[in-house]
Amino acid sequence: MSGTKDFSTTRRDLLQAAATAGAATAILGSMGINPALAAEVGRSEKPLKAAFSNAGLQATWCAQGKQAAEFWGKLFNVEVTWFDGQLDAVKQRAAIDNMASQKWDFVAIQAFGIGTLTQPVQKMIDAGTPVIDMDTLIAPLDQINVHSFLAPDNEFMGASVTQALCNAMGGKGKIIMTQGALGHTGAQGRAKGFNNVVKQFPGIEVLDTQPADWDVSKTARLWETYLTKYPQIDAAFFHNDDMALAAANIMKAHNRTNILIGGVDAMPPAIQAVSEGRMFATVRNPSCRIHGGAIIAGVAAVAGGEKSGQGIPKNVVTDGPVVTKANAAGMQWMQDHFLI
Repeated sequence: MSGTKDFSTTRRDLLQAAATAGAATAILGSMGINPALAAEVGRSEKPLKAAFSNAGLQATWCAQGKQAAEFWGKLFNVEVTWFDGQLDAVKQRAAIDNMASQKWDFVAIQAFGIGTLTQPVQKMIDAGTPVIDMDTLIAPLDQINVHSFLAPDNEFMGASVTQALCNAMGGKGKIIMTQGALGHTGAQGRAKGFNNVVKQFPGIEVLDTQPADWDVSKTARLWETYLTKYPQIDAAFFHNDDMALAAANIMKAHNRTNILIGGVDAMPPAIQAVSEGRMFATVRNPSCRIHGGAIIAGVAAVAGGEKSGQGIPKNVVTDGPVVTKANAAGMQWMQDHFLI
C-alpha cells in the first residue's frame, strides 16, 4: 500500500519477541504507557476477533492505519478483519451492515461521514460489542454509546499549519484551502482551525475553499482550474497530504512552485517533501497511534474488563506534532515502527 513501507527485519523480530505478555508490556512501556497499566493490559490469552473499517484504503493515512492495526493485533493476539470504506459513504455503509451481521470481540471504525453508520453501529453496541470510534465521529458522543473516541484535535491541526503558512506569508497574500469530505468531522475541525487563524490576518485573502473529498484526482482537477484562474496564489492549505502532493504535481507542471504548501497527516511522502522543501509544513495525524490504540483499547475492554468512561475516557485525544525539517527524521522512524 502506498505511503508505507513493508515490515522491516526489526519489526519481524519485534513480533517474535512479543510472543509473551512480558514483551508486549515492555513495548507499551517504551511508548510511555504506565508499566502497571501495560502489565494489566498485556496480551490476550485467547485469540480475539476484531473488525476494523476506515474511510478508504486509497488514502495513504488509512492504508498505514490498517498496517498499524494488523501489527498491534499480532502483538496482542487479535485477528483483524478489514471492511474497506472505499472513500464512499454508501459503500462503507454496506460494509458496516455486513460487519454488524457477524460476531466480533470488538470493533473499530473511522466513518467516512458523520451519521452515515449509526444504525448498524448501534446494533453492534446493543449486542454488547465494544465499538471504538476512530478519528471522526460516527455520531455525536451524546447520541451513541461508543466505548471510546480516539482522535486528534483537528481544529488544532488545521490552525497550526495555517498559522505557519500565514507567518511565512508575512501576514499578507492570497491563500486557498482544499477541504476533505464536508461530512467528515475531522475535516470540519481542520476548516474551523483554518478560518480561526486566517480571520486574524486582514491582509490575507481566501480565494477558494472547495472540498476535494480526499480524492487526489478531484484535487488535481481543482488545481488545474485554480492555476489558470488565479495569477497570484501565495499559499495553499490541504486537509491531507495526499491532496497536497497531488496539487504540488500540478503546480510543478505549471511552473508555480513558489506556492507555500501545508498539509495534514505527515505521511512518509509528505515528510520527505518537507525535508526537501517541496512542502512547507505538515502536522502529524497519528494513524498508527489511533489504529494501534484501538487494538489496545479493545483488548483492555475484552480481556481486561476495562470499562468505558471509568477505565478509558469517552474521548481520548491523540495529537501529533507539527513536522518540520528539524523533527522529520524522528517522525519517520516512529512511523516505521507504528508508534505515532
